[in-house]
Amino acid sequence: MSTGPNASLVRRFYQALEQGDYDELTDMFHPDFVFYTQIGTPRPGAAGFIDAEKKHVDAFPGIRLTVTETVAEDDRVGAYVVVEGDQGGDYYGIPPRGAHMRFSMFNLFTFKDGKIIEKRAHYNRADIMEQLTAGAPA
Repeated sequence: MSTGPNASLVRRFYQALEQGDYDELTDMFHPDFVFYTQIGTPRPGAAGFIDAEKKHVDAFPGIRLTVTETVAEDDRVGAYVVVEGDQGGDYYGIPPRGAHMRFSMFNLFTFKDGKIIEKRAHYNRADIMEQLTAGAPA
């Protein structure tokens, strides 16, 4: 696991997200921050990130975001994260049934002036949906 200030900030980022501490997250963002969900959907500013991620965190109370690997070079940090939780709220139209989901994702962070200026997230949403609907009545 990489060390250094940027890799440490990435680990703090996931702790704050896990706890739903959006004020702390906002403090980590550069004023020009942009969040990209998947390949090319830009969401500018802290508000764009919070709008996108809050619905995920809220749907899985007690969600766990475990950073298993970080790789840092220059102004970038890659993070491999395992996400796990039990559904307790609506998730993209899927009502809560208490289903357990577990998936991995890769995120690429870019830093400027000691703050996160860009975050790119890559994961398989179809895998999550399948886990939440497996065994559900049709």
